[in-house]
Amino acid sequence: MSIFLKQTDPDSPLRVDSPEAMVATIKACGIIPFFENPIAGYSIEEMTPREYWFDGEDGDLGPWDWKIPAVQTGEIAYGKFLLGGKAAFATPDCYRDLLNWRRSLPKFALREGDRKAYEAVCRAGGLTSRELRRICGLKKGQMDAITTRLEQQTRLVIGDFERVYKGEFLEYRGWQLATLCRPEDLFEYDLDAPFRSPQESYDRLAARIRQTAPYATDTQLHKLLG
Repeated sequence: MSIFLKQTDPDSPLRVDSPEAMVATIKACGIIPFFENPIAGYSIEEMTPREYWFDGEDGDLGPWDWKIPAVQTGEIAYGKFLLGGKAAFATPDCYRDLLNWRRSLPKFALREGDRKAYEAVCRAGGLTSRELRRICGLKKGQMDAITTRLEQQTRLVIGDFERVYKGEFLEYRGWQLATLCRPEDLFEYDLDAPFRSPQESYDRLAARIRQTAPYATDTQLHKLLG
């Protein structure tokens, strides 16, 4: 049976109305997109009451800011790794299965043009997006495209965030600086140890999602997981 209830229901077990509730929801789901997607109701956005959602009008940043303490727990993977490069969250065990599945697919092989950025992160252990742009000599849009691909390939995740304060009065309006790192470093995965097959990993992820969203179709799951 689904444990998903409408986010407007105050008794919902997956109601995102605080940083702690957001972490609990991610852990309950295992792996979940940040924003609305083809699986109706299955996103942090749709589990967040409207009064907590960030809309750029009243200054309430809600989940946009709550993702910072979520990532800083060291218990949540965050990055653009679902739905062809859209933001998502996962527990370390679910992310390990995603990594196992993704890296088995030729379409997610490391591109030669992305290698410089990836190897820079490998050497440093972690780099901010700003540092990566400087090392690679690229503009923001170019660098963003590369890091998004690396996140899709499960080669990089967001390991930390820094709030950025701007203006005369050093205001914080949701600007953030991400630090990228390898998931095997962040979560101490031993990628040389015996593990289940890639297909078993995919099936485990699909089953985990269907615990919350039993109505998810095979097509929707394939689009979500790649």
